[in-house]
Amino acid sequence: MSSFKGNALRGTFFLVFGLGWSVKYPLKYLSRTLNADSQASRWIQKLDILEGAAKAFLAVAGMLAEQFVPDGPHMGLYSGETYSWEKLTNWQYTTMYLFYGLSGIVDVLSYSPLKLSLGLDRLLLSVAMFTEALCALMEVFLRDHNILEFFRTSFFILQGSWFWQIGFVLSPPWGGPGWDQTDRGNFKFLTMCFFWHYAAALLVTAANSVFSYWYVVGRGSGMPGLDNNLRLLYSN
Repeated sequence: MSSFKGNALRGTFFLVFGLGWSVKYPLKYLSRTLNADSQASRWIQKLDILEGAAKAFLAVAGMLAEQFVPDGPHMGLYSGETYSWEKLTNWQYTTMYLFYGLSGIVDVLSYSPLKLSLGLDRLLLSVAMFTEALCALMEVFLRDHNILEFFRTSFFILQGSWFWQIGFVLSPPWGGPGWDQTDRGNFKFLTMCFFWHYAAALLVTAANSVFSYWYVVGRGSGMPGLDNNLRLLYSN
């Protein structure tokens, strides 16, 4: 869907996972570093499985939306009447959703009795999110690296907010034409705007990391030994 609604849908997909990761990964890091109880580890594992299932479900929903909107290709790739490709933009986004769906399936299977190779889930994710592939691909070899997880999360939030921005640029929701793509001023502004989006993504990720820290500290009073571990960790 090359429209504001289409870009908003794709942006929301990325924002949901990016914002979720910005809380999940700091909690996961703190529970692992501080040797928190196994209940927290089991909760995070269940969250991983739920996240994979949600990713696969939303990807399928996105594929159906791209294909079966009123002006969509309806699974038609080539027209024998006009001898031309059908709605390739919709097919491009369908392909994007397809790989995220595969990534979600692998996430779920990683916790199944099949015992998939460690790193396969990150490999599928790096293929799906090619613009963020540097961090995700490194995670194939550097598993559970908190810095890489931090940057992957910020990139996901960036991509989500940028889809919303592009929706306003190309197809304003209030109607009328999109921005003039030949205006150099628009290009200069969008270049700056891109980095403003990333600065905001870093700020949100950092703020949620701080929130996760204070959440764990708040629970520390009821967890034997956790207060001492926290003091040792953050005094280094």
